[in-house]
Amino acid sequence: MPLPFLTADRAFDADDDVALPYDDRDLWRRPYRPGPWRVGVAALMLLLASFVLFAAVIIAATDSLSSAGVVFGVAVVAIVCALRLLRMGAWVSAHGVRHVSFFSTRTVAWQQVSSVRTVQQPVRWLGLPRTVQGQALLLVRQGRSAETSPPLLTTHNTDFLGREDAFDRAADAVEAWAAEYRRG
Repeated sequence: MPLPFLTADRAFDADDDVALPYDDRDLWRRPYRPGPWRVGVAALMLLLASFVLFAAVIIAATDSLSSAGVVFGVAVVAIVCALRLLRMGAWVSAHGVRHVSFFSTRTVAWQQVSSVRTVQQPVRWLGLPRTVQGQALLLVRQGRSAETSPPLLTTHNTDFLGREDAFDRAADAVEAWAAEYRRG
């Protein structure tokens, strides 16, 4: 008896990319899933934060509340860093594209975008200073050169390291959003 819902062993259809009628195109969405490196580091940070919170409770029960408050503050900083790490990446909506990094967020309206393209260039490996040859998705703003803008996505960042197909799908999705909303 075939079941009508998508199961893990059924192949994806081409019609799966059609927007659902209740999808709100004005909401910011990430056109890809966060990568295993990003999720793993965030999970380890949250695990560390849970141990630090447990230590804060023990310190509060046995020692001064000011010491427990400092340790609790360290746990809150670790939780905030883990959540910000999970929020990083490229986000798209009908308004434009948003590039969220750890310390800053840049939003560019689709009307300001001159081109979105995938190029072969040296990219940073996992955000470290070491560069390797890879692909990058570049967003070029009107009146600016492509060399001055940082890439939106790369094949060697924490979302796509070892997942070339996922990078291709994400780059195609961002390029499709750009093609749809730049002319509109």
